[in-house]
Amino acid sequence: MEFIENIFFKMTWLYRWTEYFVSNILGLSMNSKLGGSLHFFIYDTIKIFILLGVLIFTISYIQSYFPPERTKKILGGFKGISGNILGALFGTITPFCSCSSIPLFIGFTSAGLPLGVTFSFLISSPLVDLGSFLLLSSFFGFKIAIIYVIVGVILAVIGGVIIDKMNMKKYIAEYILNIENVDMDIEKLSSKERVNFSKNQVRDIFKKVWGPVLIGVGIGAMIHNVIPRETIETLLGKNNPFAVIIATVIGVPMYADIFGTLPIAEALYMKGVQLGTILSLMMSVTALSFPAIIMLSKIIKPKLLGLYVGVVTMGIIFIGYLFNNINI
Repeated sequence: MEFIENIFFKMTWLYRWTEYFVSNILGLSMNSKLGGSLHFFIYDTIKIFILLGVLIFTISYIQSYFPPERTKKILGGFKGISGNILGALFGTITPFCSCSSIPLFIGFTSAGLPLGVTFSFLISSPLVDLGSFLLLSSFFGFKIAIIYVIVGVILAVIGGVIIDKMNMKKYIAEYILNIENVDMDIEKLSSKERVNFSKNQVRDIFKKVWGPVLIGVGIGAMIHNVIPRETIETLLGKNNPFAVIIATVIGVPMYADIFGTLPIAEALYMKGVQLGTILSLMMSVTALSFPAIIMLSKIIKPKLLGLYVGVVTMGIIFIGYLFNNINI
């Protein structure tokens, strides 16, 4: 297992190649700020894009078996907490950012699915997916990746249950509820069509994420090699009782997905920031971005929007403090 993790996920061979390139080809010391930053940037960028290509293709191929019509039919057969759990789990097979999940949320809601189920999906979809699990494994190892996925799904389920119990359907915009739904035949794809769908998904997602990934890696390189450790510890260190809250607030305006957030999280982890604080930052970035909140404000009324943001925020903060106080 460790061999597979090092070769395929952490890519230690790529780390050594980048180290050779920076030291021997460019003639920069790995201990210098420039050399260390350049190594971090080149290594993380290449690693993320390699993983992205493989993971998005694989996940999209799996996703091709669960088009929205089929997903609606499956979710429509479950109610109560079992529906919330299934909604959250379906969110894990959609490699979308928060904004990309909202059209599916609209479709599920207009189809009459229980509101709690649709919100469990909405919370889970940008927060947790198979790609984030494998990418997290490449940065932090399988143990932390499993923890992230579990707490993300639990947060999605609890958030959906709370919203469902409060009977908030009247706070959905009327035009969403009045959308006419037509039961379409579920198209059966051939293997070649699934491959083409997966290739298109890789291309489309690359177009969306390459910029945020480069920005995230650049910020991570600065945190790792330029910003003094003392500054990081003062702001987000374990001696600051408000570190989790600060990380959660910082994450909201940083619109990105899991791919652009990971390099920042990795740099903070290497600076000694606690796991719970890092999880809070990652979750707030992916689940509470400003663009997603603005889009949601067009389809749900302020009271429900406030409840959604409040539930997710409190859940993220609770998870942060919980994992800062247990030994992983």
